[in-house]
Amino acid sequence: MTDRPLRLGVIGCADIAVRRMLPAFAASPEVELVAVASRDGRRAGPTAERFGCRAVHGYHRLLELDEVEAVYVPLPAALHAHWVEAALRAGRHVLAEKPLTTEAARTRALAALAHERGLVLRENVMFVHHRQHEVVRRLVEDGAIGRLRFFQASFAVPARAEDDIRYDAALGGGALWDVGVYPLRAALHFLGAGLDVVGARLSAGAGRSVDTSGAVLLASAEGVAAQLSFGLEHAYGNAYELWGSRGRITVQRAFTPPADRPPQVLVDRGSGPEEILLDPDDQVANTVTAFVHAARTGAGPDQACLDQAELLDRVRRAASGAGTDAGIGAGAGRRGS
Repeated sequence: MTDRPLRLGVIGCADIAVRRMLPAFAASPEVELVAVASRDGRRAGPTAERFGCRAVHGYHRLLELDEVEAVYVPLPAALHAHWVEAALRAGRHVLAEKPLTTEAARTRALAALAHERGLVLRENVMFVHHRQHEVVRRLVEDGAIGRLRFFQASFAVPARAEDDIRYDAALGGGALWDVGVYPLRAALHFLGAGLDVVGARLSAGAGRSVDTSGAVLLASAEGVAAQLSFGLEHAYGNAYELWGSRGRITVQRAFTPPADRPPQVLVDRGSGPEEILLDPDDQVANTVTAFVHAARTGAGPDQACLDQAELLDRVRRAASGAGTDAGIGAGAGRRGS
């Protein structure tokens, strides 16, 4: 393993890249930000200047740069598979926004390609890198709330502008892909793989060609139920709760905790709530560190990403038979694949 920074290029100037990831890459001593590419040269220039790197016109041109060892792909979901594959075939490690692709079979194929070529492929689900969830896991394992009986999680955001890509089926829009990934991944994180999809509903708002809200009911092999909800046209909120035989654990702002604020874990052991105040933690910086470490150590496929892709596929299949609205939502997801 080398101490030299990982030389990284960015394919696209999406909001998540400019607002979150590029500042984290630029601030990390483990990363050398080489270039930012855009199909529109007018966007790449100002972005590259802001973060002190080279502007490149065209995604393929960035992949042709010998100095680029790894790439970050923040493009719309429907474009991930093509550009992730192109980057892997060009010999680059890849960190791609979630969902990695909109089909489990394609995700598995890309993971196999990365493994075959000795490259690292990671999906940018950042919340799993925040230390608060390990604290929660330890509380559950130590019996703080007794035997785990039920898990619930939600993530919803207010409506966006009409031309937002989240409403575009051709670009892989929809609530399931955008915000539904979070509660589903949280269920996997705490309950493990192999969850049964008991039921699912994806609904499209008036005039929408994609799902704008959804609800999923899962069950683990041990009989723990998980109730998940998500949406694109709701009051903002994201949280999860683990309900045990003797108490509960609740985490607010579970998926988007500010890096400069101490997160709070509420534990009710049966005698009233107790607030556990944790040290601030930066999940974006942690994600960058984890990706660099994986690239430098030659880490294998990310099984959690594969489990998540399979679960998303089964949720879509369950929802497609649940009614007219569900069929609209699930179908929109397929058209964006």
